[in-house]
Amino acid sequence: MTNAMINLRFSAEVQAARAAGTPIVALESTIITHGMPHPQNVKVATQVEADIRTAGATPATIAVLNGQLHIGLEPGELSTLAQAKGVAKLSRADMAACLATGGTGATTVAATMIAARLANISVFATGGIGGVHKGAQTSFDISADLHELAQTPVTVVAAGAKAILDLPKTLEVLETLGVPVIAYGQDELPAFWSAKSSLMAPLRMDTAADIARAHTTRGLLGLPGGQLVVNPIAVADQIPAATMAPIIARAQEMAAHYRITGKDVTPYLLHQIYEQTKGRSLTANIALVRNNARLAAAIAIEMHKLTA
Repeated sequence: MTNAMINLRFSAEVQAARAAGTPIVALESTIITHGMPHPQNVKVATQVEADIRTAGATPATIAVLNGQLHIGLEPGELSTLAQAKGVAKLSRADMAACLATGGTGATTVAATMIAARLANISVFATGGIGGVHKGAQTSFDISADLHELAQTPVTVVAAGAKAILDLPKTLEVLETLGVPVIAYGQDELPAFWSAKSSLMAPLRMDTAADIARAHTTRGLLGLPGGQLVVNPIAVADQIPAATMAPIIARAQEMAAHYRITGKDVTPYLLHQIYEQTKGRSLTANIALVRNNARLAAAIAIEMHKLTA
C-alpha cells in the first residue's frame, strides 16, 4: 500500500522540512483530545511544538482527520481537533478502520509510531507510554504500545511508563520483547510524575548522540523495533513517588469499585489523580512532555548528522 492510497497528508512546515532534509520529531494527538480541556490543550500543544522548533527540529503532530492521516497539523487543524467531540482514540487495532471509514481520531503511542514509520520519521516525543496494568494477571490489560516498540523502528522519548501501571511487569515485558530501555542521564527508571522509581534501568546513556548511534546501529544489525528512552522529569517539576503512591492506590481502588475497564481505565485514573493532587499532576505532566520534546529534538538532530 502506498502513502497516496492511505491519504498521507503533510503540513506545509513538515513538507518543507522533508524537502530540506532537516530533522523532524513526531508528536501524538491524544494529549490534545483526551488529555486536557480546551483551550489549555491548544496552548500546551503549541508550546510543545515551539520547544521542538527552538531546539532546532520540526514538530509533526499526527492525527487522522476525515479519513486522512496528517503528518503535522496546520494551526487551524490543531484548533479544530482540540474542540472536536467524539474523537476516536486510535491504536494499532483501530487505526486502519478509522482511515477506511473516513473517521477522525487522535493517535496514541502505538498509532503515532506507525504513522511516523510511514513518514520516515525516526524520533517521537510523548509523555508516558502505556504498559501492563495492575491486576493484568486476571484482566490481561496490557497496552499495545509495548508490542509496537518491539516491531516499529522509532525511538520513543517518554518519562517512563505511566505511574498508574505495574512498572516492574511493564519492564519485564519490554525485556521479553527485546526493546532497549535507555534511561537518560541516570541509572534509575523514572516514574512519569516522579524522577525516580527505585527500579534500575537496563541501559543508561548520557548524550543524545549515543542514543542516535544506538538507533542507527540497531538498523544496521537488522533488528526490528525501536528504542524506549526514559527521560526523567526535572526534580523541580516532579511530584515525589512517595507522595504519589497513596494517591494512585486510591484512584485504582475507585476504578475497581466502579468496574472501570478497557480503554476507560487510564483516563479515569488520570482524572482521579488530577482531582486528588488539585491539578499538580497535570502541571507536572505538561512539564515532562515539554522536557521530552526538547530531548527528542536533540536526538533527531544527532540522527540527521549520522545520515547527512
